[in-house]
Amino acid sequence: MAELAGIPIHIEQPEAEPQQFGNALPILNEIRHALARFAERAEPTRIDLAAMPFGPGDEDRLMTLLGRGEVEATIDALGPTRVWETRFPGVWVLDYANVEGERIALQIEIDEVPQMLRTQRADITDSLAALDAALASATAVDPAAESRH
Repeated sequence: MAELAGIPIHIEQPEAEPQQFGNALPILNEIRHALARFAERAEPTRIDLAAMPFGPGDEDRLMTLLGRGEVEATIDALGPTRVWETRFPGVWVLDYANVEGERIALQIEIDEVPQMLRTQRADITDSLAALDAALASATAVDPAAESRH
């Protein structure tokens, strides 16, 4: 045992394991390039995250890196769709679900406002016709209302 006492002992601390981002960083770089194109040429971009080769935890890491901004909306059309702006203005997350609440698509959209939140031209035309009908109906009920316009 006396021989063992002379053996020097060094305790090595393992180096901190580098944080792994998997495919989150390449996607974040793609978002960065899309945001630069939008800033320069007002060219919107949609990135389909379902087409990306996500490994375990990649989506969570990406969403953590993107964070949450101030704007959020829920659309109920053929199932709930959640839309939120990330901490980077102009970078939006769109999480589409079916009526059972199962995710059917996950996208990043780079634009001032996501296309999904914009009113379609045909809907505006229909809206104008509906408003005209409502005004005509109100005028028929209250003839004095026409003179107030």
